[in-house]
Amino acid sequence: MTVRVARTGSHGAVQAVSRETMDHFVSGTSPMQILALTTPGANFASDDAFGLDTVANTLYVRGFNQTQLGVSLDGIPMGGQGFHNWNGLGVDQMEIQENISGMQMSQGAGALDVPSAQTLGGAITFDTSDPLNKAGGQISQLFGSNNGFRTFARVDSGVLNSSGTKFYAAYARTAQDLWKGYGDQQEQQANFKLVQPIGEHGKITAIFDYSNFEQYNYLSLTKNMWQKMGRNTTYLKPNYALAKEYAAAAQAGTVPAGLEGILSTDEVGDYAYDGTQTQRNYLSAVTGEFRLFPNVTSKTIAYGHVSNGDYSATNPFLISPTSQVPMAMETGHPDVRRLGLVQNFDIHAGSKNDIKTGVWYENDRFNYPMYMYEDGVNYPHSSIADFKNGTEWWGDSFNTNTFQFYLQDTYHILREMTVTAGLRSMLQTTHGGTSVDNSASLSDWGVYYSHPASGSLTASSAFLPHFNFDYHFLNNHEFYFDIAENMRAYDYAAQSGSGTAWGGLGTSTNSAQAVFNANKNTLRPERTWNYVVGYRFNSHFFSGSADFYHTDYYNRLAAITAGSTGNTYSSFINVGRETMNGADVMGAIRPFKGLEITNSFSWNNATYESNNIPYGGTTISIKGKHQVYYPKFMYKANLTYTWHQASFNFNTTYTSARYMTYTNDEKIPAYWTSNLNASYNFGKIGFARNLKTTFGVTNLFNRNYIGGVYGAASVSGDDNANLFVAAPRQFFGSVSAQF
Repeated sequence: MTVRVARTGSHGAVQAVSRETMDHFVSGTSPMQILALTTPGANFASDDAFGLDTVANTLYVRGFNQTQLGVSLDGIPMGGQGFHNWNGLGVDQMEIQENISGMQMSQGAGALDVPSAQTLGGAITFDTSDPLNKAGGQISQLFGSNNGFRTFARVDSGVLNSSGTKFYAAYARTAQDLWKGYGDQQEQQANFKLVQPIGEHGKITAIFDYSNFEQYNYLSLTKNMWQKMGRNTTYLKPNYALAKEYAAAAQAGTVPAGLEGILSTDEVGDYAYDGTQTQRNYLSAVTGEFRLFPNVTSKTIAYGHVSNGDYSATNPFLISPTSQVPMAMETGHPDVRRLGLVQNFDIHAGSKNDIKTGVWYENDRFNYPMYMYEDGVNYPHSSIADFKNGTEWWGDSFNTNTFQFYLQDTYHILREMTVTAGLRSMLQTTHGGTSVDNSASLSDWGVYYSHPASGSLTASSAFLPHFNFDYHFLNNHEFYFDIAENMRAYDYAAQSGSGTAWGGLGTSTNSAQAVFNANKNTLRPERTWNYVVGYRFNSHFFSGSADFYHTDYYNRLAAITAGSTGNTYSSFINVGRETMNGADVMGAIRPFKGLEITNSFSWNNATYESNNIPYGGTTISIKGKHQVYYPKFMYKANLTYTWHQASFNFNTTYTSARYMTYTNDEKIPAYWTSNLNASYNFGKIGFARNLKTTFGVTNLFNRNYIGGVYGAASVSGDDNANLFVAAPRQFFGSVSAQF
C-alpha cells in the first residue's frame, strides 16, 4: 500500500525538476544551482563550480532570496538557506545530491503545507528516494580541476523480511583546492534511511543525516577591488608579513606603498590573512504515514537538528596583546538545536473535496559566542584548530518558539477544474540577544564597540489566506492563478552582523540596547501579497508556459544609518513598501526522439516605493529604484540530446546587471555563463550495471564575473566588500556504476 506519492510534474504555479534532469549535471552539483539553471525566474550564483560554498551561495526566486523562501525535505522544515544559518540547514548539508529523487519550486505564494516561518515568496520542497526493494549499491568517483575529488557510495539492503523492512546507507566526500589563494574546501556527508511498512495501514520512515563542511573561504570584495586588483585577489595567506603590513596600514588609516590611488583605506581593511569555517550537522527524524480511515491519511514527523562549528577570520582591527601583532584571529562557535513536530491530515470528503490541515511546532535554541585568539610574531593562530585557550569577547543566545496551523480545501468543480482556498496562522516569539559582553575588560586587544542588545520580539498573524484556481482543458492546456498573503518572522543572528532586529545596532555613544528598545515599539513583520496568473501547454513535441506575477511588499526591513546630524547610529527599521511586477516565459521543443531544446526569458521590475528614508542624519528617496542584487532580465537556454547510451547537455544563462546599492548608483555588471556535460552508459559489464562515464566543463567560456553576494547592501557607493568572483573554467570527469 502506498500512502504518499511525490508529484514530480510541473503543475499550476509549481515547477518540478526530476532526477533525470539532475543527472545531466556534474556529480555533486548543488540542487539549488541545478534548480536555477533549469527553471525560469530563479537565479543562483556562487564562487565555486559545485555551488557548495556556504558563504557565497546566493539564490533568488522572483526577487526573494534563500532566506525568504519556505524549504522542506520530505516534509521536514529546513528553515532559511543562508550562511550562518540559525534556524535551519542548507540542502547541500542535509542530503547527498544523488539521494534526492526530485524537487519542486512553488513560484507563486508558497505552499500552505510547507512548515516555514520565513516564507515571503515561493517554497522549495525536496523529496528523497526510498530504499530499493532489491539489495545492491551504487558507487561513483569524480576527478576535476584544482585537485577536485568526489567519492559517492550507497548500499541498499533490499527487503529484509516478510514485513518489508529495508534501508540504505550512503556516503559522499567532496574535496577541491581553492581556485585562487591558499587552502581547500572539503565536504563530507552521510545519509541513512529506513522504511518499515506497517501491514496495509502505512509505514514508518526513519532518517539520520550527517555532514561536516570544512572550507577555506574566498575573500569578499568591493567592485573596485575586483576591477583594480584582478580576478585572483583573495586572502593574503600564506604571506604573513604582508598581512601584518596591511593590518598596520588599516589601523593607521593609510594605504600600503604602491597601492595609492588604487585602494581606499577602507578597502585595505577589507583584506585579511585568513578566513575559514567548519560546520558539523546532525539531522534525524521519524515519520509515520498511516491511513486512519478509508478517506483520512495522517502524516506525523518528529525531528531533531543539531549544528555546531567554528567560523574563523583574521581581524585586522584587533591587537594580539602578547605579540603586539596588529591583528588577531576571531572565531565564532555557533551552536543550533532545533526540535519540532509536524502533523498533517489529508481528508477526502466525498468526490468533490480534498481537505488538508495540519500543525507545526518548533523550539530553536541558538548560541553564538565570539572568541579571540592571539597571532604570534612569526606565526598566526590556526583558523581551523586549537580553540582551547581563547578569550571570550561577547556571546549571544536566543530561544525561539514557532507555531503554525493551516487549513485548505481543494474543490473539484469539474474533473479537470479545481479551486483551492485556505489559510495559514503563525506565531513566533524569540527571546534573547547578548548574554555576555566583556568589551570593557579587553582594552589590550584593541576591541571596539560590540553592539550588545537583548529583548524579545513576536511575529503573529491569525489569518494568512491563500486562493488558487487550476483548469486543465482540451487535453494539453492549463490555466491557473494563485493569490496569497505571507508573513515572515523576525531574523536573528550574531550581533556582529547587520540586517536583523538585534544585530549591528547603535554606536558607543548611542547604545544598541537603546536603539533596540526604540525599534521594538515600531517594528512590524514583513508581509507580502502575491498574485500569479499563468498558462501552460504540454504535448509530445512542444511544452510552453507563461507566467505573470505581481507582489506588494509591506514593512520591508533593512539596516540603515539613522539619527540626526552629529548623532547618527546604526538601526534596523521599516524602509517602506516595494512593488514587484514580472513575467517568465518558457518553451521546450522536441523535434525528434532524444533531442530537447529549452529557452526561457524572465523579466522582473521590482522597485522601492519609499521617498523618506532616514540616512546619515538626513532623509533620502529610493522611490522607483530597482531592488538590489536581483537582475531585471534573465535568459536561459538548455539543449539535451540522448542517442542510445550517449547523452549531451549544453546550457547557457544571461544575467543582466544587478544593482548593488539602494540608490542604484552602483551595479554588478551583466554576464553570460555556460556549462557543457556529456556521458556514455556502457550498460552491464561483469557484475556492474549502468557503468557510466561523464565529462563536464563549468564556465565553458571562462567568463570573469561576480557570482554570489553576501551581506546587506549599501545605501550608495562601492564601499561594501560583499561580492564574490565566480570560479573560472573547470573540468570534471567521473565514473559510476550500480551493482
